[in-house]
Amino acid sequence: MIYEAYQFQDDALRPVRWFARWLRGVTAPFAPAPLAAPRRDAAAALEMISRFTLTHRSPGFRIDTVPVGNREVPVSEDVALDLPFGRLLHFAKDVDTPQPRLLVAAPLSGHFATLLRGTVMTLLRDHDVYVTDWNNARDVPVEAGAFGVEDYVAYLMRFLEEIGPGGHLLAVCQPCVQSLAAVAVMSEDRHPATPRSMTLMAGPIDVRESPTEVNVLATSQPLSWFERTLIGRVPDRYEGGGRRVYPGFMQLLAFLTMNMDRHGEQHRRLWRHLARGEAEEAAKIKDFYDEYFAVLDLTKEFYLETIERIFQKAELATGTFAYRGRTVDPGAIRNTALLTVEGGRDDICALGQTAVAHDLCTSLRPHLKRHHLQANVGHYGVFNGRRWEKEIYPVVRNMILAME
Repeated sequence: MIYEAYQFQDDALRPVRWFARWLRGVTAPFAPAPLAAPRRDAAAALEMISRFTLTHRSPGFRIDTVPVGNREVPVSEDVALDLPFGRLLHFAKDVDTPQPRLLVAAPLSGHFATLLRGTVMTLLRDHDVYVTDWNNARDVPVEAGAFGVEDYVAYLMRFLEEIGPGGHLLAVCQPCVQSLAAVAVMSEDRHPATPRSMTLMAGPIDVRESPTEVNVLATSQPLSWFERTLIGRVPDRYEGGGRRVYPGFMQLLAFLTMNMDRHGEQHRRLWRHLARGEAEEAAKIKDFYDEYFAVLDLTKEFYLETIERIFQKAELATGTFAYRGRTVDPGAIRNTALLTVEGGRDDICALGQTAVAHDLCTSLRPHLKRHHLQANVGHYGVFNGRRWEKEIYPVVRNMILAME
């Protein structure tokens, strides 16, 4: 009933949002000076009401150009491979010198891959970038079958095959586990498309290290509680009607709850900017929340397996993670350089949870291992913002370049 309740509320509020948009168009235009401020306040309030909604479609990366050297280079998005649960998206550029091919493994955790727009824009300066562009599970027909943690691993390997030998892999947050597993399996099989380097950023390789509030929540209830409480059925009106999913709006609610004061203050600031006519400042906040409030559903099996295998059992760290019936051994990785990145103020994936990958990759020689601790950033700052651009990215770029 959880999805039906959400859908009923959204349907009920749709005419309210429409009316607020219409009324804002009537109230917002020019007014005599004594009435200007009250009208601006009212127009700002109406716009806030009209924005009270979630979207379930990807807003797109919207990357048209990127600086390469001393010029702006046009960027086009090409679908290199289209599979039921996700696409391999290629950001093609016309550059004179070939750049290292890099696959970015985006989280499948309630938001679209476009949440990494800032990450991708920075990487595009020096790399030929591909991204795992995951589909909203509510739009995937039931006939497409299931999609679990091991399927994510399989998709990564298939995407790396499509990119070809000599590529690199960068994983952000949750898929660090699947990325390490994929590289381990490919290394053991001596697969020609095994990446030359692997960068793991703020990922839960071993959540037993410095458990966060997120980790505690994942282990506080049996798996049956999560299935009974958080799994819903997609309404029949959507292409994936009947599929059992963990709704994206539930994940968003969890994220909002963790930082409710900050999000509340941001919306108060947005209202003030709108009321004062400060369009540029308001646009920055609106752009962020347009992306943040674009949510996608996870398949039931992927969500529950992530809770059980990654958070409750820490299978990869304990040596019990299996892929298609075979035990995954990170010790099989011998030639793929490893870089781990952690944020000192990360309250989602705490210190040590990603760095433990170095202990698991027992066959890697010391010169193929590097760890970077960015002491002054939280989770999001590891892969977005000024610290990412100025301090973390150069480390990532240099590791990739060294393996070229």
